Amino acid sequence: MTDGAVLQVEGLKVSVEGKQIVNGLDLMVPAGEVHAIMGPNGSGKSTLANALMGHPHYKVTDGRVLLKGHDITHLPPNERAQRGMFLAMQYPTAIPGVTMVNFLRASMKAVQGKDVPVREFRERLKEALEVLKMDESFARRYVNDGFSGGEKKRAEVLQMSLLRPVMAVLDETDSGLDIDALRIVAEGINTLRSPETGILLITHYQRMLNYVTPNHVHVLYRGRIVRSGGRELAAELEEKGYDWITSAIDAEEGVLSGAAESEKV
Repeated sequence: MTDGAVLQVEGLKVSVEGKQIVNGLDLMVPAGEVHAIMGPNGSGKSTLANALMGHPHYKVTDGRVLLKGHDITHLPPNERAQRGMFLAMQYPTAIPGVTMVNFLRASMKAVQGKDVPVREFRERLKEALEVLKMDESFARRYVNDGFSGGEKKRAEVLQMSLLRPVMAVLDETDSGLDIDALRIVAEGINTLRSPETGILLITHYQRMLNYVTPNHVHVLYRGRIVRSGGRELAAELEEKGYDWITSAIDAEEGVLSGAAESEKV
């Protein structure tokens, strides 16, 4: 375990329905830092997010995941949440009949293992709603039922602000947002940055990083990180796309594969 790391991923391999998607991925997110994961469609970004949260559909076949030095590789999602892991989903699910306020309070109780006093809960909820520029009536609506894309994403950040995780994984939180909703969601994320919290921001485009400045940017391709850099890497990807990286990787792996076949002859 690296000192100061909130999240450490070592040689992680993940398969879905028998097909390996994540291929020996290594990643370390220190406390207080925001790391962005970018990559073309099908590179394994959402698979990584779901595997980190312990979704049973995603099978870890090798490697391990450490949260604050503790191995959580095979823990169920609820235990990961209790230890401080949080996932903002790319496609949040609607729960008709359950109000946001009841859902949020039940979530806080499940994570903290005890009831939150009503006054404290109301104060924290009001503060979070103000940051996200959401009317208090929002909390009386059913969870994601009839929500716009922007409202769904703001609801995810609202949950994060109340649960106060030590490690937040945001899976394409910017998808489907117009510029105003994007700015509001980004402001909410920025308010949650702290010296104790790590954030893994998974995105396909650079635009979110105009508002949430990452400490590091990683490019995911074929289920592993193939390049890392600063914010300037995201700007380069926006300008050039991913081909200049993926073509080089494909060419390199083709050479290595050819060399391996030659050795067998």
